[in-house]
Amino acid sequence: MLLFEDFINRFGQGPPDDRAFNPTIQALLVSLMSIGTLIGALSGAYTAEWWGRRRSLSFGVAMFVAGNIIQITAMSHWAHLTVGRFIAGLGVGNLSVGVPMFQSECLPRQIRGPVVASYQLMITIGILISNLINYGVRNIQGSDASWRIVIGLGICFSLPLGIGILFLPESPRWLAARGRWEDARMSIARFRGMKDDPSCPIVEEDMQEMSESIAKQDQAGTGTWLEIFTGKPSRIPRLVYRTALGCAIHFLQQWTGVNYFFYYGAVIFESAGIQDPILVQLILGAVNVVTTFPGLYIVERFGRRLPLFIGAIWQATWLLIFASVGIALPPLQNPVAGTLMIVAACMFIASFAMTWGPFAWVVIGETFPLRTRAKQASMATASNWLGNFLIAFLTPFANSGIGYGFGFVFFGCNAAAAVIVYFFLFETKSLSLENVDAMYSDMSLKAWNSKKWVPAGYFDRNRRDSAYWQRRSSAVDNIRRSSVDHRKSRPTAYDDTSSAERMEEKS
Repeated sequence: MLLFEDFINRFGQGPPDDRAFNPTIQALLVSLMSIGTLIGALSGAYTAEWWGRRRSLSFGVAMFVAGNIIQITAMSHWAHLTVGRFIAGLGVGNLSVGVPMFQSECLPRQIRGPVVASYQLMITIGILISNLINYGVRNIQGSDASWRIVIGLGICFSLPLGIGILFLPESPRWLAARGRWEDARMSIARFRGMKDDPSCPIVEEDMQEMSESIAKQDQAGTGTWLEIFTGKPSRIPRLVYRTALGCAIHFLQQWTGVNYFFYYGAVIFESAGIQDPILVQLILGAVNVVTTFPGLYIVERFGRRLPLFIGAIWQATWLLIFASVGIALPPLQNPVAGTLMIVAACMFIASFAMTWGPFAWVVIGETFPLRTRAKQASMATASNWLGNFLIAFLTPFANSGIGYGFGFVFFGCNAAAAVIVYFFLFETKSLSLENVDAMYSDMSLKAWNSKKWVPAGYFDRNRRDSAYWQRRSSAVDNIRRSSVDHRKSRPTAYDDTSSAERMEEKS
């Protein structure tokens, strides 16, 4: 929309016959939505815990719709538009925590990776649709209908999520964490297509794994914000390690450089002398969608670590080519250089769509223990949006300062991402969320050897030892009953138990 004539005339700066965006206003207009998403991501930890995963998602959609309505009603001042983008960002940030969390907690481990990765697939399809809409309305860009249509259609696309999610079962792990075991069993049964037989072996296996983990964590209490940065008082193994890892992966997902192209690609390629920059954006969006599909296969075939490592190296290589060509052969004087830069951008986006795009959301859904999952997931997602904000805010200044040399910065970030993945990220392929927690809790295990780790009670990551689980079943039932009895014995807000007695019970 930064190229649309009516949009520039209404919200740009300068005399009426020569309006344009100065870099600061352009940066604020694009980037303040990311500040909203950062705050919204942090709030997602609370709404997901207070109201449940489903109603939290509906709340996020409501915020997004409100923000879009404010944007549509903007008439002549960029600040009005920016306020609407900020409020819409609150909703997007809330959703970016809630959706992967809901998917991860509801899915069988056998298909969790591909389905959570489909979160990114839907993002790529959304980008392509927006590019198609922009390409379609470019002929009426002199009218306010052009940019109002683009913003208004976002409302139409969001409503099926906000309304449809209320017809799905609640997350079984959220229910079980509150002692609603029968509701959790029925939720698992519905998600497995077994609502008429909730005691079948498939449901019972999931209940066994989930029950032991939740019962133990319930006895330990609820995690705090301070805990995810200090590891105390729970002393969950590698808790701070996982917080830092999740934040690093998601911050670097943005600083791979993908939104350098998607936010400002049209402006970048226009400055490179490309005749139809919106068409180039459409091509990049199409590459993004097509190459995301192999990622859904790769995530379960090859795991998480190897594709992320190779993807970071591949992306670094093509960004180095992009920046080097742009500086050595200015595209305005060398048309071939502009073409080569488009090819480099396409190769970069193809790798991102197959690896770092979807896989970062898979990692955030799998890495954290239930006790602190919501807070750690929201912190990692907030790091994602912090990186997003910095890209959106700094790019106009970088374009006017170092130009295509900004690509060298992204080259370095991808190299750093490869190092972090190799030395710190554990392989979680085919593991339940409870077994992922057990793997990270094994302090003798190193990340580069984690692919060989097998949980107790399994022959390998896909085959269970049925005799082992039969022996565990009765013990788990006893833990579950004692957990429920303990919860029932806790004083409520209306209990007349003295504070001294409550402190003694807590102790």
